[in-house]
Amino acid sequence: MTDPTPAKPGPLAWWFAIPLYQRILGALILGAVVGYVWGEGATSLKIVGEVFIRLIRMLVAPLVFVIIATGVAELGDPKRLGGIGVKTISMYFLTVFLAVVVGLICASLFQPGLGADFANVAPQAVGTPKSPAEIFIGIVPLNPIKALAEGETLAIIFFAVMIGAGVIVAGEAGKPVAVLLKSGTEVMLKLVGFVMETAPLGVFALIAVVMGTNGPETFINVARLAACVIAGSLLQTLIVHGGIVRLMAWLPVVPFFRGIIDAMLVGFSTASSSASLPVAIRVAEDNLGIKPPVTSTVLPLGATIGMDGTAMYVAMLTLFAVQAFGVQLEPAQYVLIAVTTTIVAMGVAPVPSGSLFILAAVLGSIGIGPEQTALIVGFILPFDRVLDMIRTVPNVTADLAVATAVGRWEKEIDVEVYKGCPPS
Repeated sequence: MTDPTPAKPGPLAWWFAIPLYQRILGALILGAVVGYVWGEGATSLKIVGEVFIRLIRMLVAPLVFVIIATGVAELGDPKRLGGIGVKTISMYFLTVFLAVVVGLICASLFQPGLGADFANVAPQAVGTPKSPAEIFIGIVPLNPIKALAEGETLAIIFFAVMIGAGVIVAGEAGKPVAVLLKSGTEVMLKLVGFVMETAPLGVFALIAVVMGTNGPETFINVARLAACVIAGSLLQTLIVHGGIVRLMAWLPVVPFFRGIIDAMLVGFSTASSSASLPVAIRVAEDNLGIKPPVTSTVLPLGATIGMDGTAMYVAMLTLFAVQAFGVQLEPAQYVLIAVTTTIVAMGVAPVPSGSLFILAAVLGSIGIGPEQTALIVGFILPFDRVLDMIRTVPNVTADLAVATAVGRWEKEIDVEVYKGCPPS
């Protein structure tokens, strides 16, 4: 006679029954507590966080290639690809420009640079950023394999689009390649699922190290600049991106933010737009109901040029420098800052602290020299990791808001899935 009492689920079953976003959020809070209590000893956890980031970044280049090539091949009509591309790039220009405006407004109100003391600051020089012309030329790779190996995202996107277009034009002869790409995409997405199960461990370690090495003062030092970044990120995420979803995609906002929380938390903990790309693709398809022809083109492009948080932050740092050095700006110079920041921000590397490498280009446009720029970078650098974590969130939400709008316009979104999406 069998025992009718069902067996209790084991600890693993209990763990995996908890929604991933709740596990990540819990790990983030626990990591902050452990880091605070353990102090410098938390640096021993650094290897766990680094392994997690490497696992995610390992997937980015091959995932971008196969998913874009598959998406283009599945469109079937080259004209449709052009339509999606124009809409996507136009939307990213709009969101980045609005982020710059938000950054300038917040920095003007909070005035974070007023009275800044650089007496004990060690100057930190930054390299010369690529010009827009160099960025444009670099889109076409001399060696596609090298571009994949070095993670040159724009070059990978270009080559993948060419492969997908070649499959379309080849017709019947290209079908085996289309099947191979489709299979490769499915395999890569399964790998993303495997890696995301390690996210709670990675997030726990990353946050513990930040809190252990810098302590709670990480969140209070440079308070006015931090307040600027937090206020600007909230405005950009809730008002601008929420407005895109509501007014341009004609969809309710709550399911959008509920469905993308995994991607937001990974973006926050890794401070990298490219590292959050695999998760963004997963939540866009599973939670928001956006179909692969859109996710495979819009999101990888957004991880490269959809730098809302970066643009906002560079605009804030520019006014921080202006206020600290007592520079008087004419109205035309504000316009120059807005235009320059919009252009250079779309070419910044989607990696932690990437924005500091383009600051020299914007400050140079208003007459602030390399020595003064080095002082600003030296002042900000000790706190930049935490500020970078905050401003990466608008980068992620921008990509998903644009994907939602484009999916709606192209009728490539399942509205029922979107409205009923569980939080992962």
